[in-house]
Amino acid sequence: MTAATAAPTLRGAAVGRGIGIGLMYGLFRPRVLGAWRVPTTGPVILAVNHAHNLDGPMLMGTAPRPVHFLIKKEAFVGPLDPFLRGIGQLKVDRTTVDRNAITQALGVLDDGGVLGIFPEGTRGEGDFASLRAGLAYFAVRGGAPIVPVAVLGSTERRGRLISALPPLRSRVDVVFGDAFQAGDGSGRRTRKALDEATLRIQGELTAHLGNARRLTGRL
Repeated sequence: MTAATAAPTLRGAAVGRGIGIGLMYGLFRPRVLGAWRVPTTGPVILAVNHAHNLDGPMLMGTAPRPVHFLIKKEAFVGPLDPFLRGIGQLKVDRTTVDRNAITQALGVLDDGGVLGIFPEGTRGEGDFASLRAGLAYFAVRGGAPIVPVAVLGSTERRGRLISALPPLRSRVDVVFGDAFQAGDGSGRRTRKALDEATLRIQGELTAHLGNARRLTGRL
């Protein structure tokens, strides 16, 4: 098995979590709400809104379990390539059906791990307005519950030292929602079933984001 196709390891993701804890709590002031809602064992998918590049590392450092994120291949450049692979992250080509990434992601769930997904596909408003079908596929195919996650505060202000990041020691809220099943219980993976699951997911994620904003006062 080559480095490009090697399966991500829990040990690697645990190392990534340790790095994330050190950086995120060292540079910012995360406020984590509802982390107890993440199942302590078994496969689970964390579906995260995506408004800033900080959102992924922030979740890695605040989630109660190590997370394997599906990350666009464009991020795997230079020394970041072996580093991201080493901490258990998954490289995905968004321009095609990336069967290697699909196999690895399902492998994470089959092994009882935590898969992190930005269901909007790319960074945007972070409001779950446009979802790709990939999340529904992994949830239905892998039989894993989805926990919605809202990362709030990463885009409100720019730092003085590094304008691409929020101000140092600023508060970023990470709010975990209740776990839910995307499928209808039939186990069907037809196009119709996945479309229905995607709509169900969008409703749940949008509702959670609204609740998280009210809870944190970030309306």
